[in-house]
Amino acid sequence: MKVALAQTNIIWEDKAKNEQRAIEYISQAANCGVQAIFFPEMSLTGFSMNTKLTAEMDKNTVHRFCNIAVQYNIAIGIGWVKKSDCIAENHYTVISGKGEELSDYIKIHPFSYAGENIFFSAGSEITLFELGNYKWSSFICYDLRFPEIFQIASRTAEVIVIPANWPKQREEHWKCLLKARAIENQCFVLGVNCVGNINNIEYGGSSCAISPDGKIVGCFENREGILIFDLEENVKELREKFSVKKDRKWDLYISKYKEEKGKD
Repeated sequence: MKVALAQTNIIWEDKAKNEQRAIEYISQAANCGVQAIFFPEMSLTGFSMNTKLTAEMDKNTVHRFCNIAVQYNIAIGIGWVKKSDCIAENHYTVISGKGEELSDYIKIHPFSYAGENIFFSAGSEITLFELGNYKWSSFICYDLRFPEIFQIASRTAEVIVIPANWPKQREEHWKCLLKARAIENQCFVLGVNCVGNINNIEYGGSSCAISPDGKIVGCFENREGILIFDLEENVKELREKFSVKKDRKWDLYISKYKEEKGKD
């Protein structure tokens, strides 16, 4: 399966211009025979807390990209903000080449260090979907630091995509954690980040595709563009040959979590 990660320099809070740029990358990917393309977190606005401007009630971004997916016959992963009753939600939606919504994930861990938790409510569901011949899941940016949800998702998922707005200042964390999540879950991990100076924060990109054994299939450094690569490995076969997941002790982990939680 041929996949692309779109590493974009997001124009701050300008949905129209970012959508036009996204269409250019989608067209480029489709012409290269790509079956699915993924964009960074909050793809059309950047990591903005200005939810009065960015949040949508009508899923307009999703509807527009459903039409674009059909036009180019390509699956699309897009980040957007939903307006809820109290505060907003940070969403990542995956759309099939037929314009069908395959997955709509809400970020489970808002980035409290930057105050995201003040403006965004946390999600509580892990989403799973099928694309190509693989089973997928998705998380968003800061979620990468919480390995437990990856272990749950990878009981089914063979590919996990992580869209992000991950600053260059912590780039080594990004690379290290992507590899760790791939190795410990024995699945493909695809990290798609933004690049450039966005609202006075420097982003280094380093969008990466990591194989289930931790090898870098592709990595895109400090510039805009699309990273195209093939998902070829048989994840089930790898897991059967080196059956790490069978040795996990779920009951023990759960009991210890309950013990620790009881101490709070």
